[in-house]
Amino acid sequence: MNSQSPAVQDHYPDDFAHCYGCGRLNTNGLHVKSAWEGDEVVARFQPQPHHIAVPGFVYGGLLASLVDCHAMATAAAWSEREAGRTIGQGAMPRYVTASLSVNYLAPTPLGPELELRARVRDFKKYRSIVEVSILVQGTKAVQGEVVAVRIPEAMGGGGTGAKPSP
Repeated sequence: MNSQSPAVQDHYPDDFAHCYGCGRLNTNGLHVKSAWEGDEVVARFQPQPHHIAVPGFVYGGLLASLVDCHAMATAAAWSEREAGRTIGQGAMPRYVTASLSVNYLAPTPLGPELELRARVRDFKKYRSIVEVSILVQGTKAVQGEVVAVRIPEAMGGGGTGAKPSP
């Protein structure tokens, strides 16, 4: 990860930092960390032996989870950039998944580090379409497209950190 750009997930409001995939407050989570590298948002993830599908290969559900969480971080980072802010200038807006499409292009070996690269194809204030690729040693193994919807401020997800009303 580029040390010049902080991780998006480190700036999610505490009330919205419990996601299994990327929440810094989830002690059992995957702790995906996404940051700007040029014009893309990039994360790296090291699969562990328990992330197995069949001997020698990564479980596809894990790959889908990585696409999902990295896409939400990408939507948040893109939103901040569109607003003229950098990561860390305030609490990050939170997004949730409206649609997730994952195409498995090649078997993903268990062992090498995974590189996640994403960019927003279509940005709107409250909805973005995010394209995510997972590469293994430079080879694209997974391609995903995610529709990310911004959590309304009334639910506490607009970067305010406020808790939703009961």
